[in-house]
Amino acid sequence: MTLSAFEQTLIGQGLELRRDETSTLQVNVGLACDLACRHCHLEAGPTRTELMAGETVEAVIACAERISFATIDITGGSPELLPQLPMLVERLAPLTSRLIVRTNLTALALPESEALPDLYRSHRAVIIASLPAINAAQSESQRGRGTWDTSMDILRKLNGIGYGMPGSGLELNLVANPAGAFLPAGQSPTERRFRQDLKRRYGIAFSNLFTFANVPLGRFRNWLEQSGNLDVYLRRLAENFNPCTLPGLMCRTLISVDWNGYLYDCDFNVAAGLHHSSHRLHISQLTELPLPGTPIPVGDHCYSCTAGSGFT
Repeated sequence: MTLSAFEQTLIGQGLELRRDETSTLQVNVGLACDLACRHCHLEAGPTRTELMAGETVEAVIACAERISFATIDITGGSPELLPQLPMLVERLAPLTSRLIVRTNLTALALPESEALPDLYRSHRAVIIASLPAINAAQSESQRGRGTWDTSMDILRKLNGIGYGMPGSGLELNLVANPAGAFLPAGQSPTERRFRQDLKRRYGIAFSNLFTFANVPLGRFRNWLEQSGNLDVYLRRLAENFNPCTLPGLMCRTLISVDWNGYLYDCDFNVAAGLHHSSHRLHISQLTELPLPGTPIPVGDHCYSCTAGSGFT
């Protein structure tokens, strides 16, 4: 069996990627999305119809009832497009101390999402919102025309009900990704710039900002290939491999379930088709957490999480 370049890098440096104590359940509810972002590792979008079926939603809830998770993280696609999302939030929130719901912001402007912000507030859910760049033109080059103003409107609405406001206890975190085939700028200076610009220009506040490298999978990989940037980008990621990022990688403490109910070690492995175990374990079969020390399947996309400051 041919080893990936990432596996060879680990072996060459005497390193392994193995599980720690599992504390987070991440739930990918499907690929349906109101946007078709250029940097999406899943190729989610308006033409995708994959959504978690009701019986799988129930299996996820049943798993959270029999196994305790410190954090449950709902993602997509656009989670807002799952009809059962309100029920999922209501039933998962009492089962964990930290419920996260991810959003691209524009999906919260859809008519069917009108009640979601208040629902999130009532359950003290953490909101993690994608905002690729602080520049409107740069952001819309990834997400589409008109998405910037809609995103600003939604952020103001979230601030209006307390999210991201000092002392509210309602956490609103932003995630920014580079617009092209390069690594993100430093997280601390980028957060300062976002905080200053959003406050000055739009009166918007937020809790924290995280910067991540784009993962060369899905639509972003297609763009890299079409633009002739794939080899350059992969080389750039590999050259910036940082072994110090391994202990904090999210895959060491997270188990991810896709819309069909199958288990993976992270959402990027969902996109890469690298299952948590060789026999495609289903969430309904999960009766105990993976043991610490269990090997984690890896591929060359893992360079994205270990380049520079990493993806934790």
